[in-house]
This record gives sequence, C-alpha cells and structure tokens, in this order.
Amino acid sequence: MAISYAVRERAYAGVPRRGPVTRLLEDERWLGALLLLPTAFLLALFIAYPFVKGVLLSVTDARVGVPGTFVGLQNFIALAHDSIFREATFLYTAVTTVFKLALGLWLALLLNRHFPGKALTRAFVLLPFIIPTVLSTFAWKWMFDPTFSVINWTLYKLAIIDSRINWLGDPQLAMISIIIVNVWRGVPFYAISLLAGLQTISPELQEAAAIDGARPWQRFWHVTWPLLLPVTMVVVLFSVIQTFADFQLVYVLTGGGPANATHLFATYAYQIGVGTGLLSEGAAVSLAMFPALLVVVIVQLLYIRRVEIH
Repeated sequence: MAISYAVRERAYAGVPRRGPVTRLLEDERWLGALLLLPTAFLLALFIAYPFVKGVLLSVTDARVGVPGTFVGLQNFIALAHDSIFREATFLYTAVTTVFKLALGLWLALLLNRHFPGKALTRAFVLLPFIIPTVLSTFAWKWMFDPTFSVINWTLYKLAIIDSRINWLGDPQLAMISIIIVNVWRGVPFYAISLLAGLQTISPELQEAAAIDGARPWQRFWHVTWPLLLPVTMVVVLFSVIQTFADFQLVYVLTGGGPANATHLFATYAYQIGVGTGLLSEGAAVSLAMFPALLVVVIVQLLYIRRVEIH
C-alpha cells in the first residue's frame, strides 16, 4: 500500500489540484448559466420589470403622485367604449403590412437577379431603414408642410392641383401620409429579409420547372412562394408587432392628430399616461393588444413549425 501510494504521489506531483471554483467552471452547464447571468439581469431590468410594473398599473386607478387602489379590469372595460382606442392602429397596421409585403417581395425578386451594380443597389435600398427614424420623419414632415411642401409644389407644377393641400391637417390625408411614410421606411426590411430567403432557394428548382414548361408566374406560385413562405411569416410577424408599437413616426408627424385621427396604441397611451397623468389608463392602453398579439405569435410560430416539418 505504501509503495502504490508513493507512486501515485509522484504521478500527480506535477498536476495542480482543482478547487471547487475550478470544478464548477469546468462544468458546462454551470459555465453556461454563469455567462448568461449578465444578459438575464439586463432582460429582467429593462424588459421584465417594466412589463410587470405596467400590468400592475393597469389594474389600479393610479395617477401621477397617487399610488391608486386595485380596480381589476375596469380600465380595460372602459377602453371598449373609447372610440379613439377602437379606431387606433388597426387600419394603419393592416394597410401598411399589405403594401410593405407586396412592394418588399417585388423589390426582393428584382434584387435577386443579376445586373451591374447589384451590390451598390442593395446597399442603397437599406438607406430608409438605417437612417434614424426621427431624422427621416422630420424630412417627411417638411415634405408634407402646406406652405413649403415639395409634394404640393410638384403637383402644382404638373397642373394636378391649383391650391395647397394640408396633408397633416386633414384627418383622412394625415392617415394616408403616415401610411406612406411607414411603407417607405418598412419596405427595405421586407426586401432584404425576403431576398435572404430567396438566396436559399436552389436555382435548379426553377430550371427544372422551366424545362417542364412552367411560366414565370407559375414557377413563382408553385416553387418560389411555398419555399419562401416560412421566411415571409416571420417577417410579417415582426413587422406587425413593430407597427403596433410604432411611436416615433406618428408622434413626430402628427402627434396623434388632427382630432385624434392618427393615434396608435403607443401615442394614445403616451397622451393619456404622460400627457394627462392617468398612469393606469395609459398602461391599460399599452397592454390591451398584448393577448391578441400573443395569440398571433403562437399561431404563426406553430404554422411555421408545421411548414418546416413537412
């Protein structure tokens, strides 16, 4: 026993002893959890805490300087009778999503072709998306200005109008204006994302369909579109969520006006919660669409998973 113990001592003489901390770091599960701690802390601080705080505010009658008492779903029931809330966002989100998808898909199909200056064109297409929203929106606000509007000047020179158009002062024209700006800003995101999806489709499939006599629109509908659908669903999902939560664009252009005609959930919540100090009602407006959006996310993710499996 003494000889074997001595042999063991000599064999491990040059090997450093591992302490509990070293053994803990060598365990991949604990090491992964340790590396995720900073991210988890930031998510809890900037996402989880504000969300929970918003939920707690929405079920009280809190105001600025007043903690409030529990009122249950009273704030949400009151929103059902609020005409401004019922009209907010739905038309804006539906119309912009349709136009962004159609124009983005069309642009992606064009960018997927081979032509001189393709790389430069792709980079140029991203400009509306990478320019700060406030900066580009201020430029659009000047373009829609009734006195200095370059749009009015162009239409006047083309003899299409004979008087100034107050784009942001008329309720219907204001909604059309913010839809135009949102589509202009969102099309590059659709185009680049769908272009990435098109790049994953093998050209051999298109060639085989062409050899079989399929026309271009038939090749798109029966070959390209089914393979592009999972990417399209993800892009539409992110776009819908982002459009519902849009704030900067509408706030800079119209502030929700005129006569509350262009309010979205974000701007309406800001007006009620910050402008009037009704924190609980503002939180209720912000969270009112959360269940519907959650259902949309779950349904789309299940559909995407089923498409990928098949």
